[in-house]
Amino acid sequence: MQRTRLLVACSGGVDSVVLAHLCVRTGLNVTLAHCNFHLRGSESNEDERFVRNLAKELGVKVKVKSFKTKKYARQNRGSVQMAARELRYDWFNKLLETKGFDFLLTAHHADDGLETFLINLSRGTGIDGLSGIPVQNGKVIRPLLEFSQKDIWNYAKRNKIPWREDASNADTKYLRNKVRLEIVPKLMELHPAFLENFKRTQLHLKETNSLVQNHIKEIKSILFAEDGDVIKIALEPLKELHPIEAYLYGLFKEYGFTEWDDVKGLLSAMSGKEVISKTHRLLKDREYLILSEHKESANESYAVFDKEGLLQSPIKLKLENVKTAERSGRDTIFLDKKKLNFPLVLRNWQKGDYFYPYGMKGGKKLSKFFKDEKVDVFSKEKQWLLCSNDEIVWVVGRRADERFKVDGSTQNILKITFVA
Repeated sequence: MQRTRLLVACSGGVDSVVLAHLCVRTGLNVTLAHCNFHLRGSESNEDERFVRNLAKELGVKVKVKSFKTKKYARQNRGSVQMAARELRYDWFNKLLETKGFDFLLTAHHADDGLETFLINLSRGTGIDGLSGIPVQNGKVIRPLLEFSQKDIWNYAKRNKIPWREDASNADTKYLRNKVRLEIVPKLMELHPAFLENFKRTQLHLKETNSLVQNHIKEIKSILFAEDGDVIKIALEPLKELHPIEAYLYGLFKEYGFTEWDDVKGLLSAMSGKEVISKTHRLLKDREYLILSEHKESANESYAVFDKEGLLQSPIKLKLENVKTAERSGRDTIFLDKKKLNFPLVLRNWQKGDYFYPYGMKGGKKLSKFFKDEKVDVFSKEKQWLLCSNDEIVWVVGRRADERFKVDGSTQNILKITFVA
C-alpha cells in the first residue's frame, strides 16, 4: 500500500522547520514546499537556500516557487500580505491536484489561534470567527495547533535545530505583528495560564458552534426544497424564525452572501427583487425565495435540422415523421412541416418575444405568458424556444404556437417530443 504523501509548507522559520523535523522523525512521507516571494531582497534568497539545504539534510524532496508578489498585489489592488497568501495557497492547491499529494501540513500553532481570534474580534465577527483555526480544513492539516510557540521554540533549542529569522516579523506596521508583539504580552500578564485558558474557552466556542450548525442543518432540511437545479425556500415559515438576522446568516452564509440587510430586505420585497453574491443569486418570487448558482447567460442558439432522431444538446428533443396527429401538449407537439423553415433554431427567450398560444386566438407577449403561468425568473432565463426563422414554434415544455398546428390541408406531420 502506498504511503500517504504529505506536502509540508516550509518558510524556513522555527515553526515550519520544527514541523518538518517532526514529520521526518515520525517516518512520514513528506515533501517540503517553499515560496520565495522576493519581498526581502537577498534575505528571501537565503531563506530559499536554507530550505533546500534542510531538505537535503532530512533526506526529503523539496519544491520551490518564485513569485512576483508586489506586481501581483498592484494588479489585484490588494495588500502585499493578501497577495502572498493567495499566491501561496493557489500554488499549494495546484500541487495537491496535479502531483498526487494527499494533504498539506502547515505549522500554525496555539499563539496563531489567539492572534486570529483577537484580529477577528477587532473587526467584528460571529461565532465562526471566534471559534478558531480548524485542525483540518479539507486537505489542509495543522498538526501543531495544540502547542504554543514557546513549546516549539523550546523543542528547537533542545534539539539544536537551526532556523531562519524573518526580520519583517518585528515590524508592527502589520496588524498581526502588532497583536503578537504588543497586545498578547499584555494579556499574558493578566494570568500566567492565559493561553491555556483561552484554548479552553475556544474549545467551548467550537462546541457551541457545532450545536448551532447542527440546528441550521435541521432547519435547512425542513425549509430548503430542491427543485431541479434551484432551491426553493418558503417565505412564511422562514419569517417565523427568530432572531431572523442570525438565521439568515446561518442559512445563507455558505453561498457567499455578505450584504445581510439586502438579504433581509428580500423577505418583504416585491417579486423579482434579488441579491447576488459572487457564486449565487437569491430571488424573491411570490411566496418563495429561490436560490440558484450565479451563471452568466450564454445567449447561444442551436440548429435543428429536418432529420428524424434524437437531438442531444442543448436539450433532448425527439423528432419523428408521423401519419396522424393528436392534440399538442406541454411535452409533445404536432406540426405542419410545410409551415416550417428549416433548420429550426433553439434559443433562450428574449425581452419582446411574443407568440400565438396553441388553442387561443391572437398573440401574447411571452413575458405575460410567463407571468400567467407563474414562471420564476430563473426558469425564464433557462427557457428554450424552438423557432422557425424569427417566429416562435414552441415554448419548449410549456405551449406550442397556433400558427404551425396541423390542419385539414396538412400533408406532412412532424412530431417533436421534449425528453426531460
